[in-house]
Amino acid sequence: MTKDTPKSQRTRGRILDAALRLFAEVGYHAATNAEIAAAAGLTRGAMLYHFATREDLVAAAIEHIHDARLRLFDEAAANPDPGVDVTAHAIASYWRLLGEPAFIAFAELEAVARTDAMVRERLAPAQAAFDRAQVGLFSALVQAGQAPRFQASRDLARFVLEGLARANLAYDREARAEALIAVVDRAVRMLNRKGDIQDLWPD
Repeated sequence: MTKDTPKSQRTRGRILDAALRLFAEVGYHAATNAEIAAAAGLTRGAMLYHFATREDLVAAAIEHIHDARLRLFDEAAANPDPGVDVTAHAIASYWRLLGEPAFIAFAELEAVARTDAMVRERLAPAQAAFDRAQVGLFSALVQAGQAPRFQASRDLARFVLEGLARANLAYDREARAEALIAVVDRAVRMLNRKGDIQDLWPD
């Protein structure tokens, strides 16, 4: 019996889907191999057949989660409605994506990687690949060029939104998030020379 049969591939996919879901829902440490196997409806022996060690599972899960993020990003960038405000669409799309399980799971792994050398080493290539990929995809979303100010506008939007998604806003979360996203929108327009400095915070 080999691990590349259609049945084996389907089983492997079930495991990786379960890992993604549990990393997002309960966190990396609570999502043990045994819990992932149970969530996938498999025995421990079946799990060990596909992933003999935690490191094997984590490496495959990172690749699976990374592919899911890229697929979601690509879908968000493709075929916006005619006449749509591309800047608003880009920011709203990425903010929505940050609430998707694949993005939450990746953020969880990034938090774990700060103190876990194995996760950090395994995660680094996926982080670098997404950073490179988002240049083209975000450029398509906002219809921006490649000059340094356009890179700054992409980075500003991306990293402020990512930080906001992870932030613990203890009160008026929705209103405060909405106000910050509006500022990001205006700042991106300024950097893309589609707005003026006085637009950043209009009275």
